[in-house]
Amino acid sequence: MYNSDIPSRAELPTSRQLLRSTLIAIVAALAILITIVLPAEYNIDPTGVGRVLGLAQMGEIKVQLAEEAARDRQMDQNSTVPAPGSSLLGRVFAALVVSPASAQTASRQDVTTLTLTPGQGAEIKLVMKAGAKADYSWTVSGGVVNFDTHGDGGGKSISYEKGRAVPGDDGVLEAAFDGNHGWFWRNRGSADVTLTLKTSGAYAEIKRPD
Repeated sequence: MYNSDIPSRAELPTSRQLLRSTLIAIVAALAILITIVLPAEYNIDPTGVGRVLGLAQMGEIKVQLAEEAARDRQMDQNSTVPAPGSSLLGRVFAALVVSPASAQTASRQDVTTLTLTPGQGAEIKLVMKAGAKADYSWTVSGGVVNFDTHGDGGGKSISYEKGRAVPGDDGVLEAAFDGNHGWFWRNRGSADVTLTLKTSGAYAEIKRPD
């Protein structure tokens, strides 16, 4: 067996040393909070360090997406008010009369072009049912963009994919739930860029939120 030596009183840290270590830890935590956490999570950058490191851009996107999700939830709540005459008997009659084929979202195709000035962001969303799929491809002319592919609706939200300094992307967007699903782009370059989005598939509407 090995017995460890008990430190003497002289080897133990003094109260002043412990206080100094505690103050250093508090200052370091505050520095991390102000320069990293606040810019990256809430787009609050009092020192300007977050923007230099690119963290403020992340925070700006998160704040904007949170505001958009809140607006979508409010719109969903407003749309849940039943229309006059929408009784149970009426809904049953409609379900019997409307054929299954006409109840499905018809396939459609769209090509959307928009121009983003330096620092400008834009969003385009597809109105989709849960499980619906849409093929997409978008390309950027004149530069690159940051993007976030996401969805929201019915109090739910999801982020499918994110990227920075990307010249384009393509794939299949499958809706995780009923709602709005699409893309948010931001031009972080010094010149205007033109973005072209091509979509085709099972979505009821393509829209650009304000």
